[in-house]
Amino acid sequence: MSLNDEALNEDKDTIEEGQENTNTMQKEQDMTQDDIREVDEQEDLINEEESAETAQIEKLQQEIEEMKALAQRTQADFMNYKKRVEKEKSELTVFANEKIVTEMLTIVDNFERALQSEKENSETAFYKGVELILKQLMDTLYKFGLEELDALNQDFDPNFHHAVMQEEADEPDKVIDVLQKGYKLKDKVIRPSMVKVSK
Repeated sequence: MSLNDEALNEDKDTIEEGQENTNTMQKEQDMTQDDIREVDEQEDLINEEESAETAQIEKLQQEIEEMKALAQRTQADFMNYKKRVEKEKSELTVFANEKIVTEMLTIVDNFERALQSEKENSETAFYKGVELILKQLMDTLYKFGLEELDALNQDFDPNFHHAVMQEEADEPDKVIDVLQKGYKLKDKVIRPSMVKVSK
């Protein structure tokens, strides 16, 4: 082999090595680009999964907030129901007491009339006994919330007074005499006072 041939062979080997290196580099570059593409695709998948998970978390948080609001409304409704039932129960008790107390007022009136008719015998044991019974009866009724209406010398008020007579006087629309006491039970008038009114 001549020197030229040898040089040619060396050049050829160098070129082949260069081509192999170029091919290897090209393959590596292709693999790197494939890897980059694959990583990008994986990143996209991860981002999509994260977006889906974030959306799911937001949806669940919204559902939790809705459930909390529903629970609060339900609790408020229950508290309102409980208050309403207690109020109705209280009103029912007052209504039941009202009927009993109203019936008892007739007895009170009779005791007061009996004492009024025997005023000149106020020192007798009988009078004092009836007076004591009336006091005990009234104390019991007061415990249930009965209150006597103050009517004498008050301005006439049809909510509290029932005018059965009128009489000329200096000041009009004043209660000048109470013919029958009026009462209220727990702020409700159960019997207005029967009164004589000035005109």
